[in-house]
Amino acid sequence: MEALKALSSPHAKVIRDGVKKEVLSKEVVPGDILLLEAGDLVAADGRILENASLQVNESALTGESANVDKRDTDMEGEVPLGDRVNSVYSGTLVTYGRATVLVTATGMVSEMGKIAALMNATKEKKTPLQVSLDDFSKKLAVMILIICGIVFGLRLWQAVPFENGWQMPVLDSLMFAVALAVAAIPEALSSIVTIVQAMGTRKMAQDNAIMKDLKAVESLGCVSVICSDKTGTLTQNKMTVLDVYVDGRCVEPQAMDLMKPSQRKLLYTAVLDNDAALDGDTVIGDPTEACLLVMADKAGVTRLGGTVEELRRMYPRTAELPFDSDRKLMSSRYTLDGESIVLTKGALDVLLARCVSIAVGDTVRPITDDDRAAILSQNERFSENGLRVLSFAYKLSDGELTLETETAFTFLGLVSMVDPPREESKDAVADAISAGIKPIMITGDHAVTAKAIAMQIGICTEKDLAITGPALDAMTDEELDRDLESIAVYARVSPENKIRIVEAWQRRGHIVAMTGDGVNDAPALKKADIGVAMGITGTEVSKDAASMILSDDNFATIIKAVENGRNVYRNILNAIRFLLSGNLAAILVVLMCSFCALPMPFAPVHLLFINLLTDSLPALAIGMEPSDRMLLKNKPRNKDEGILTASFVRDMVLYGVLIAVATAGAFFIGLQVDAASAATMAFATLSLARLFHGFNCRSPRSLAAIGIRSNLWSLGALAAGILLLALVLFVPFLHGLFEVSALTGFHYGMIALLGIAPTLLVQLCRMILELRHSR
Repeated sequence: MEALKALSSPHAKVIRDGVKKEVLSKEVVPGDILLLEAGDLVAADGRILENASLQVNESALTGESANVDKRDTDMEGEVPLGDRVNSVYSGTLVTYGRATVLVTATGMVSEMGKIAALMNATKEKKTPLQVSLDDFSKKLAVMILIICGIVFGLRLWQAVPFENGWQMPVLDSLMFAVALAVAAIPEALSSIVTIVQAMGTRKMAQDNAIMKDLKAVESLGCVSVICSDKTGTLTQNKMTVLDVYVDGRCVEPQAMDLMKPSQRKLLYTAVLDNDAALDGDTVIGDPTEACLLVMADKAGVTRLGGTVEELRRMYPRTAELPFDSDRKLMSSRYTLDGESIVLTKGALDVLLARCVSIAVGDTVRPITDDDRAAILSQNERFSENGLRVLSFAYKLSDGELTLETETAFTFLGLVSMVDPPREESKDAVADAISAGIKPIMITGDHAVTAKAIAMQIGICTEKDLAITGPALDAMTDEELDRDLESIAVYARVSPENKIRIVEAWQRRGHIVAMTGDGVNDAPALKKADIGVAMGITGTEVSKDAASMILSDDNFATIIKAVENGRNVYRNILNAIRFLLSGNLAAILVVLMCSFCALPMPFAPVHLLFINLLTDSLPALAIGMEPSDRMLLKNKPRNKDEGILTASFVRDMVLYGVLIAVATAGAFFIGLQVDAASAATMAFATLSLARLFHGFNCRSPRSLAAIGIRSNLWSLGALAAGILLLALVLFVPFLHGLFEVSALTGFHYGMIALLGIAPTLLVQLCRMILELRHSR
């Protein structure tokens, strides 16, 4: 909201009671006459009364960077925001010309205010992991309480009265139950989940995806729909000349033959009849005019006598008619080769009607109906491919250059331009589709242009639909739900349209990521499960509403982030599997001792040591497991799928039983000496077995397949855990603190053997299965 307020112009020029005044923009009210000129930030929504070539940058509202030519004409019917050329809107920037405007809406009633209202009405939701962990925690707590209650009752039942009193007092039974609760609860889980997410955030930042919301990291792994903006995200946000239609055929800029007068004059027109400039990679002026200068460089403009700037100094402009949105032309006069010449460019429909001849090579002849038909046919082909087209013409004239004399031209050719897709967009879209993610293009651009780009990069096929905002407004929710899967492109959309699209996919149970850079995108960014703002072109409002910011404004970065998000969730799941299988082993050993009326196998301090130290280190190492491209070959996980799935429980029980058997074996070996030795051996074996078990939980594949050194953190965790365990076992003054007793060499050898045995067995079985599968 603060960023929205900051967009308001501090002052505005108005006419009140016939007097021109300057007032604070917040004091502008409906009914005021607002005066606008180049450089002004529009203070309110309004209808244009008088217009003098007004151009407004409405990218904050529409997401499209091209300036909009405004007119003082009436418009009928429902018109998309980006096509309302007779209106201006609060928070947009006047880039050219001037106008007189009648203020129609201010504050929360303006288009900018409507966006603020949409943001206020949008609430944040819990991430799938939060929902899963909440559900998991409730189930775990209930199970632990039930098991602890059963164990407490068993111990009391076993404490039957004898002649010498109670065999086991109530306090000991309670301590036994508490020890079981300590063994069962993964105390380090919450911190491990947070740390793994934080490390995932760091990795994403290195890949140009800055996560604002830690909780959203793993949500990326659930994303099944990505609604992406076109301009700058899928495309380069840089107009580029694709083809030049001259001498009756299409040529690339670098293939132009400047020995032919027609092509030479077209290049002169592109350079001289042009107000833009290039300073390195920086565009000064209109992006469309700037791309003509890039075209001139590719065509070899130096062959005309110098660089762009040198040519402009050699041939100074002697007269001009600036571009006007009504006549859609720009004309300027120069002296070329001793002749006074007027060079003109503009919209084909206007310029072709003013042409009386056509230049072909080194000849000029009257233009025929067949020539006009061929030109219009080529223009149509360009338009069908989503290209923007400028036409070029000239005339030799010594007369005064006026609106009345801007006619009788010789046609030169057409230049087709496009904002080309990023090189990596096509591969990124293919990766998204193979990962089970549906990419959708949502743009403020025209439907034909948007669909052409979408087809180039693979978002859209011939069978898919491209609809406009007004068409979407005319659809009922039932009609939208029916056609939702087949709509790949939404063009000329409003902020309300974007929210409706997100909600439609969410109703189907999908996790939706939405990209955006303008103020108009903010409500949808907040509504989506993952809002993705642009770091370069994005407004502060969009960044505030988003969960993730792309520092390179690149769609491919979203796919990398999805891969990282899936890896984070996989690692968290593996860490939980590691913790619970180890805890299950401890529970099984405690239950065995309880049913058999044996001494407690662990002191509470043993279990705390295991859970907080020797368990935390391997779990964190598992959380550092690197991602692999195979993650993008899987479909997005179901957001309603809990943690305790059948396969998860199967693995947890299997691993838990193996470790429990090894620990129970060590306990019985120690029990041959005394209860203290038995508890020490059980504690040491469980600790060591769980340290080695970390390797089992790194991946469902064997260590031979993934490489033991592919995650050096796991080796470090093993070394640190063994060192801590050795300190407890071999440093005498720690024995009392950790309630352990000294053992013999034989017992230490059995601890080592039994500690590594479960992991060796699991790895051997995996290697055998992988060997069979490879055959």
